[in-house]
Amino acid sequence: MKWPAGTPARAQLRQKLLAARRAEPVEQVAAWSERLVGHLLRVFPQPPGERIACCWPIQNEPDVRAAAAIWRAQGATTLLPVVLARHAPLVFRPWTPETPLAPDRYGIPTPTGGPEIIPDVIIMALNAFDAAGYRLGYGGGFFDRTLAVLQPRPLVLGVGFEMGRVASIQPEAHDQPVDWVFTEQGGQKTEDRGQRTEDSRVSGATRC
Repeated sequence: MKWPAGTPARAQLRQKLLAARRAEPVEQVAAWSERLVGHLLRVFPQPPGERIACCWPIQNEPDVRAAAAIWRAQGATTLLPVVLARHAPLVFRPWTPETPLAPDRYGIPTPTGGPEIIPDVIIMALNAFDAAGYRLGYGGGFFDRTLAVLQPRPLVLGVGFEMGRVASIQPEAHDQPVDWVFTEQGGQKTEDRGQRTEDSRVSGATRC
């Protein structure tokens, strides 16, 4: 079910879960990120695509730069998203540890130059997520607008922590689901309603 736009419960849920994640110790977030990267690399030991867009981790988001480094060493091109205008889709520019970065209007490090490249894989941070693969970001709608126009649609790997798993985010008409969800507990392909991999046996957790 898709809900009417601007459902108040979504904003409340976003703020509640963001506050909880921000309150986690840095050491805990690093440990969860390391476990998440391990699951990501077990499912995708080889690059899942030639052009992989990542998100720079902010506000205690999962840090998947270690996976990006391994895929880059195997020949993949890694990218970072760039905001050109508030209501426009994102563009993506090449990124390596040597790439000059500068904070954008939201304070997120982004490449200061380079060609615009269309990714075939996007690794997307999840503030809240549900079993159908719908997510809550920060409310700007950048990734939803971007996925709506990219052709062909890239493979979308959502990365989040189990603390963000909910029964439903109350998806709206514009929401674009992810294809996989990875957390510190395992990975789950959302489109086939399959079981999560390996260490995903969490008592009471919602399963697809």
